[in-house]
Amino acid sequence: MRWSVSGSFKPHSTESRKHKPLDNTVFQKPDNALFISEQCVSSVCLHIFADRQARLCSRQVATECGDTLTIREENTSASYTRVCRTENMGKRRRGKQEITNLTKKQKKHLKEFGEQHPFHDNVVDRPEKTEILRLPNRPQHREPDSEEDSDREQQSAYQKLLSTMIQGADDNSEDDESEDEDDGEEVEDENDGGEVEIGESGGGEEEEEEEGDDAEEGETPDDSQDREHLEKTNGDIEDNKEGEMEGEFTDKKNEAAFCLETNLPAEEEENMGEPEQDMFVKHQEIELSEEEVGQISKGSKIKTQVKWPKLGVLQCVCPLERFKAVGQPSSAPVPPIHKTLEANRHLLNQPFRPEGGAVTDVTELQKELLGLMGTYRDVYFANRSPLREAKEVRSAYCLHVLNHVLKANTRVLRNNAKLKETKNVNEDFRDQGLTRPKVLILVPFRDGALRVVQTFITLLEPKGKKMDASNKKRFKEEFGEESGERPPNLHRPDDYHAIFSGNVDDHFRIGVSIMKRSMRLYSPFYSSDIIIASPLGLRTVLGVDGDKKRDFDFLSSIELLIVDQADVFLMQNWEHLLHVLKHLNLQPLDSHGVDFSRVRMWNLNNWAAHYRQTLVFSAIQEPQITNILTKHCHNYRGQVCSKTIPKVGSICQVLVQLPHVFQMFHSDSFMDQDARFQFFVDKILPQYRDSVMSHTFIYVPSYFDFVRLRNYLKKEDVSFASVSEYSQRSEVSRARHYFQTGEKQFMLFSERFHFYKRYTIKGIHNLIFYGLPSYPHFYTEVCNMLQAGVREGGGSVSFTCTALYSRYDAHRLAAIAGADRAAQMLQSKKPVHLFITGEEKNT
Repeated sequence: MRWSVSGSFKPHSTESRKHKPLDNTVFQKPDNALFISEQCVSSVCLHIFADRQARLCSRQVATECGDTLTIREENTSASYTRVCRTENMGKRRRGKQEITNLTKKQKKHLKEFGEQHPFHDNVVDRPEKTEILRLPNRPQHREPDSEEDSDREQQSAYQKLLSTMIQGADDNSEDDESEDEDDGEEVEDENDGGEVEIGESGGGEEEEEEEGDDAEEGETPDDSQDREHLEKTNGDIEDNKEGEMEGEFTDKKNEAAFCLETNLPAEEEENMGEPEQDMFVKHQEIELSEEEVGQISKGSKIKTQVKWPKLGVLQCVCPLERFKAVGQPSSAPVPPIHKTLEANRHLLNQPFRPEGGAVTDVTELQKELLGLMGTYRDVYFANRSPLREAKEVRSAYCLHVLNHVLKANTRVLRNNAKLKETKNVNEDFRDQGLTRPKVLILVPFRDGALRVVQTFITLLEPKGKKMDASNKKRFKEEFGEESGERPPNLHRPDDYHAIFSGNVDDHFRIGVSIMKRSMRLYSPFYSSDIIIASPLGLRTVLGVDGDKKRDFDFLSSIELLIVDQADVFLMQNWEHLLHVLKHLNLQPLDSHGVDFSRVRMWNLNNWAAHYRQTLVFSAIQEPQITNILTKHCHNYRGQVCSKTIPKVGSICQVLVQLPHVFQMFHSDSFMDQDARFQFFVDKILPQYRDSVMSHTFIYVPSYFDFVRLRNYLKKEDVSFASVSEYSQRSEVSRARHYFQTGEKQFMLFSERFHFYKRYTIKGIHNLIFYGLPSYPHFYTEVCNMLQAGVREGGGSVSFTCTALYSRYDAHRLAAIAGADRAAQMLQSKKPVHLFITGEEKNT
């Protein structure tokens, strides 16, 4: 009589030596036993299954005696004997070789979880190991010694399994993970055992997510599922951030070469003085009074408006009267450039020059931007198109960043030389902050960080020589795009390719330190001059209240903050960006070895936030982005915001003959979403409940409104399908099919899904914009979807389009309908306005 169980048995032994997991276990009945209870067999099987799960997270130990392992179990006082086959000497060598052949992603998964992902299992046909356990004649149960033991024995099977897994996870944190050969043997045995069957049968969803992760950097929505990537973009933070920080790579070898406290300036820089008219010097040395700081905190501002040739209409805000508002471009010339950058200044636009074309000089837009940045005012530029101005804007702020960092470092090095030679002990050189990081650059994807660093190298590289940039090869491997990742036939709009080009991973952070003409990548944060990160990458370091391990002191002395592609952050998780802004320029909890005699007084007074310059670049004008400068920026020099509104709206690009009905509803505030919901439920939805009004497509910009509408439609038992950024590939395919065939009357569609996928939905007859799209060209793209569902030779179909708006949607309405029409619609007493687009032949 035999029982076969797939798994291995975890002994409760205190021995320190490891044993091999055995994947095939045979229980042999003693000859003198007439009957074994079924309860005993079930408990043993449950115990083996639980220990099998715990072994995936920890290494097990046992007492090894030749070919036989004796295992004693405390609770049942039962003794089992299992017979193991002798190991061959080549297995350890083969396991080590298999570890070497794994890819980077497989090694990372192996290190985090102790086993390979089921998608990468390599099933090898070979004899499985056999384990024979002898059971006693009858189950033996000891009497409970206390009430605690009695309660432990009365636990359910699920509680036993859960407690065993937790115990295994705790043991795993104390194990030594430096023995790669033993790891390789464990992984090899797991691949050969019953775990492969679990991966093949029950791991389909994990395999699908793995495929989506491989394709996230250039995915074709029809061919890959990237739900894992979309969840990351919406703020799902990893739970094991403490272990991640410990294993994060930082370059500490070149610490002495890039140390500001011990280095001296170059010979040509030692006698070079600072220009008296340099705004950098004026901005650093200005001293504010407590009354002026209080005036800035109260929010009293003087507003003016000026028009520049390239930047358009600029709204200037000045909190203090002694710092006048910016005037014409002549009042803000390009600031003096550091000597290190002067030679390569003409190469500013080299990274994006056309193939075979000459390098263009600094453009007029870049001159105006550099002039505004040089005044050290906060700047918000809202016309950063990913197709036109994006590259020019990036090159301009990279030059400004390097100019600021090199001037600050040169000042410190020059004062180091003076302190070395001076005999006056009372002389103060206050030229530093509480921590070294001066610049924080926030970009949404790794590709943006790659382009920023490439621009740095272009501007710093000496003429005719290669620049010394440490860890450059590793940086290109982790931040570059691997060949073959992007599908060749990906038909998407040009702005989609511009945003999602290269590596689109949104969880990263890297420190950069600059010394003279050398650059060090992956420098520790407290030894870095520049930090390039995504909001999600910083959020995992900053943590929240109550976390055991969190750190935000490295943001205490940030002098220059750059938020590039702020509109993309709206499509990720805006809360992460706000969380980072709340932790800027706070008093550090530790000194971190700072020399307080060199720290500036406004840093010691906790006034660093009033000296920080913030540069925000976006493709759209949104109240949430404007709120950054209103609530989180308190620069004593004021702010400059671009207010250019297009005269011609995107509605003119709609090709379908379509009546556009814009209905206005009353709302008390921008955050008042209840008024929009009630207006939709009471006025709009009843008009489309009739079966005649089928194929109704509802476009919802906010995911919170999407969930609210979805729950309401479910409650009202309405026939509908929904597609959001969290929908799986199969769910999207079914929803599109049911909607096109008419099996579902409504389709709920989230804006984030359209941002990441750009699918063409067929079968739309009636279109409802629950809210105006964030991007004006999204309105055109969705309206033009109506003609995609018209079959050739079919009858004519009458289309309808309804859009809801309030007076707080002025920016979006102006971008869609045009500035003049939007003003008339907002001032009119009539709540309904009609526009008709397209011609008869386009139907």
